Amino acid sequence: MKFKPSDDFLSKDYLNPTVKSITTLQQADGSIPWLHRGIIDPWTHIENAMAIDIGNCHTEAELAYDWLAQIQLNDGSWYASYKDGQPQDTSKVSHMISYIAVGVWHHYLTTRDISFLKEIWPTVCAAIDFVLDMRGPNGEIYWARDSAGVIYPNALIASCSSTYLSIKSALSIASVLGEEKTHWKEANISLAKAIQNMLCRFDSPDGDKSTFAMDWYYPVMCCVINGNDARQRLFSGWDKFVIDGLGSLCSLDKGWVTAAETSELAIALAVHGQYDHSATVFNWLHQMRDEDGAYWYGMALPQREIWPEEKPTWTSAAVVLAADMLRPMSPTSLLLDHHGPVTP
Repeated sequence: MKFKPSDDFLSKDYLNPTVKSITTLQQADGSIPWLHRGIIDPWTHIENAMAIDIGNCHTEAELAYDWLAQIQLNDGSWYASYKDGQPQDTSKVSHMISYIAVGVWHHYLTTRDISFLKEIWPTVCAAIDFVLDMRGPNGEIYWARDSAGVIYPNALIASCSSTYLSIKSALSIASVLGEEKTHWKEANISLAKAIQNMLCRFDSPDGDKSTFAMDWYYPVMCCVINGNDARQRLFSGWDKFVIDGLGSLCSLDKGWVTAAETSELAIALAVHGQYDHSATVFNWLHQMRDEDGAYWYGMALPQREIWPEEKPTWTSAAVVLAADMLRPMSPTSLLLDHHGPVTP
């Protein structure tokens, strides 16, 4: 590897304050809001739990998963957001619901706590079954149900890619527990083919599927696309989305580089053996670090000024997860497929 990440940026002394910035905001019930007195959504809550697990805060992470288990709805789902213990957005978003499997598998890789895995398995099963009931005709997973339970008949690339990783993680849990989930495996094969071959119409929230960075790198980060196809996809979008010396744009129509997208891009690169490029991107991130170890949301262009002046917990979590991929601080780098370093 020619370009190594700074040892300072990967050290526990450097990252522990980042982890602490997340645990400090964790509520007594285990929930982790975006900001002080802010909303909680299931996906970022789980990302936060994964980051604090990497920081060896295993009790706090388990409490976070217990909170999800306690508030899971009878149909296996969660609402899209909560605040002060009450539902806010009562839609049900597929990738948010299925992501419990990624978090639980991550926790097991960290702790090897089989008793916890057995205890929370019914929660994971119910969530995956709910999401698989949202499949489209070509294997895609529709994005959400509204508060009345009606499915929005559109699929998003990033959402489906995240769900693919979730089902894959759920299958890993099933294997450890000796459970047979053939229909999950078949559904995930169909989902991957739908994304790879674009068998169905994928939309982005604004209707322009080429706008968002997540639609670019998520199929690669979640290992839906692999090998040369993955590397080609990453480098074909590089000049569009990457601001040299700063990081990844959130979307092409906004002059805004974000710490979360930049961290996820670093992860995607590392997953497919592009450690030089991953380390370069990761080293850029720390311009967005505050003195307390938390990371600002992002920077506005062209001024390169911090904007907005918010430090969401999940932004810091994404940085910790990226660090874990470059110099594993725990066994959780096994969460994603690893390939040896390859020349693009």
